[in-house]
Amino acid sequence: MEKAVLVSLARNAREKLEAEESLEELAGLVRAAGAEVAASVLQVRPAIDPKTYIGEGKAEEIGWLAEDKGAGLVVFDVGLSPSQARNLEKETKARVIDRNQVILDIFARRARSTEGKLQVELAQLSYLLPRLAGRGIQMSRLGGGIGTRGPGETKLESDRRRIELRMSRIQDRIRDLQKRRAGQRSSRRKSLIPLAALVGYTSVGKTTLFNRLARETAWTSPQLFATLDPLVRRASFSDGLVYFLSDTVGFIRKLPPELVTSFKATLEEVLEADLILHVIDHGSEASAAQAEAVIRILDQIGAGDIPRLAVYNKIDRLPDPQTWLDRNGAPGEESVYVSARTGEGLEDLLARMRSRLYRGLKIFDLRIPLDRAGLLDSLARWTIVLKKQSRGDYYEVRVMADPQGMLTYLPYVESGRGELK
Repeated sequence: MEKAVLVSLARNAREKLEAEESLEELAGLVRAAGAEVAASVLQVRPAIDPKTYIGEGKAEEIGWLAEDKGAGLVVFDVGLSPSQARNLEKETKARVIDRNQVILDIFARRARSTEGKLQVELAQLSYLLPRLAGRGIQMSRLGGGIGTRGPGETKLESDRRRIELRMSRIQDRIRDLQKRRAGQRSSRRKSLIPLAALVGYTSVGKTTLFNRLARETAWTSPQLFATLDPLVRRASFSDGLVYFLSDTVGFIRKLPPELVTSFKATLEEVLEADLILHVIDHGSEASAAQAEAVIRILDQIGAGDIPRLAVYNKIDRLPDPQTWLDRNGAPGEESVYVSARTGEGLEDLLARMRSRLYRGLKIFDLRIPLDRAGLLDSLARWTIVLKKQSRGDYYEVRVMADPQGMLTYLPYVESGRGELK
């Protein structure tokens, strides 16, 4: 197993605690990528060195530490510039990568579907391209002018062109998959069945909760980024009302921008949601920072205004969860406490979801003459049909709909039963 030395930097004492938490998280990422953490280094330095990030002296010191620990890899808990990475490799005499490369590597390991693999490859190539472009152009200008022809296209320059061509082809394939996914979303939206999207930091238990709510058996794991490919399933409440539920890729602090861009098609599931279920690991000491990171990413992708319900998970890990809940009273309107593993608190969660997803809709009973059967098709497009049966010369239909959308069918409405309770 490859050994790695981890490196982070804090500019002052205030940043030190956050840097320590981030460095601990980086250790989990490195292990998930298949390497062993040999040592960790946290430097407090008032300013970042533009050449080596941590300064030449510290870089040389880390090189000695890596050699002493038998580590051939040094991982920085930040996105390094290409020049910083090259300078650090010279100083440390070791292979140097940054946090972004570790996350990209994990995504590459975990991607299962064709779409997931394409998105990861596009993110990797987007990361690699600026590390080839520039050097390749510079090398291709070693000669020029009459009688002094240059060396022609260098390997780096040709690599750059191959990468750009490959990226273009991947983007075309992803666009095709996006169209297919958009068609699926369009079909769901036409049915008026609401969508609830599970989002959260990686490893907070989203997929376990998804399996509980949707009665699914999707693969779960305590590993970081166990779920990459989005899942959408039709689920129902105890009274038969239905909704769609989606599970999405876990978020993380300092998520590489290449991944946000490449996984846009996946994250669009969140943008279509009527309700976002923000799952938070209640037992984690870093839960507040993790929740803030998720909210920042939601704002970044344009989902900040979608109604959101905070779902505090893993209350079963509390020493005495029932006493804790009794002491803290009923959860607030914007939050609920559950254990996806044991099922505790799910009834409360489902009640809040039902209220939120069907807020503003009313139930209507209609009697439609048999000779106006064509209205049934339009009802299915603009309302949620709960019940339909023929009786005598009429169809008796019960639907759920926005009252404004029922104006066309007003002559056939027998009763409106008020808002859903």
